Parts: sequence; structure tokens; C-alpha cells
Amino acid sequence: MSQPRWAVVVPVKQLAAAKSRLRGALTGVPHEELALALAADTLRAVLACPAVAEALVVTNDGRVAAEARAVGARVLPDEPDAGLNAAFRHGAAEAAGWVAGITADVPALRPAELAGALLLAQNSRPAVRRFLPDAPGGGTVLLTAPPGVPLDPRFGVGSAVAHTASGALPLDGDWPSLRRDVDTAADLAAAARLGLGPRTAALVTAGRPARSAG
Repeated sequence: MSQPRWAVVVPVKQLAAAKSRLRGALTGVPHEELALALAADTLRAVLACPAVAEALVVTNDGRVAAEARAVGARVLPDEPDAGLNAAFRHGAAEAAGWVAGITADVPALRPAELAGALLLAQNSRPAVRRFLPDAPGGGTVLLTAPPGVPLDPRFGVGSAVAHTASGALPLDGDWPSLRRDVDTAADLAAAARLGLGPRTAALVTAGRPARSAG
């Protein structure tokens, strides 16, 4: 019996405002190019995942929208324009069946790891919302919901605790590239050790990591 496939929501901020703690992480690389590369590599891996039927990119940034459409994602304007959780809810409302939300900053993501996490969430008994903490453990990189259950995202500072308090259960698996979101120069260096996607890798090669990247 074939497994049902997922709709994955990927919100992306306006590039000028995205990933502010990464500003200056690569000497000689414009910040917006780095933010775009992180999102592009995340989206590439999501769309390459065999468990994914479609990706819904929620954004008001024209460059992000063009990139997303070019690789086959569905683009939704961020009509709420009220932050990450509102964007996740907006995208999830346009999806049917199994729905996941993933942050747009996991540039080392391996499609097989995402598939493993989604399969585990799908086989949960009972069928409930599941979330995957980031590498440090306090944040969230992935949130899933079965058919008929609202995604109910609680992303932000302390989101792992917030998702638990909301009734979501943590996913437990060895998925280092999925857990490795990138907020700082040190995070970027850690993702590089796992192996970056092509867009981010090219920028790291072209630029020079700041000293604080380790």
C-alpha cells in the first residue's frame, strides 16, 4: 500500500529582513543573496523528497517567488503579513491531507532525512501533530499535522516547549541535516560540515566566512 504524500509549507520573509543574525557572515557576499540561497537549497531538498506532493511557498518577496515558481513550487502571497506563524497557518489553509511546515533555513537538508521524519509522523499512533526540534533543542524546524487537524504552529523563541504545551509530540530520529537550521555564522559553519546545498555552497566558496563562524 502506497503512503500518502505531503503538502509542505515553506514561509520566506522579504529577503532584506530575513536572517538578520547572519548579516555579515560571509565577507563580500550580499546578505540578500545568502538569505535567498538558504531558502533555495531548502526548497530544492523539499521538492526532491519522495514523500512530498507539493511545496507551498508563502512570501511577499518577488525574487523568492520567482525562484520558487521556477522549481515547481506553488507560491502564495503572504496576505496576513503578520509573522512566521501567520504565514504557516495561511499556507496550511491552502493544503489538503497531510501537511507539514518547515523553516526556510536548512541548507544542508537531505531529502531522505525529510522523508524519514514525515514517514514517522505519518505512522504515529494516535495521529497527532508532531514536531522536530532543531539541533540545539530549543527551536523547531519541522511541524506536521494529519488530515483534519490544524497545523497550529508555535515557531519562535522556545518553540519546542511551546509546541509540546500545545499537544504536539516530538519526533525522535537521527536526521542531522534536517535539524541543522542556520541562524548564525556558527550555524552556517556547522551546516557546511554536513554538506551544503549547491546555492549556499557556492556562496561560501565565493565569500570568506567571518572569524566568528569558527
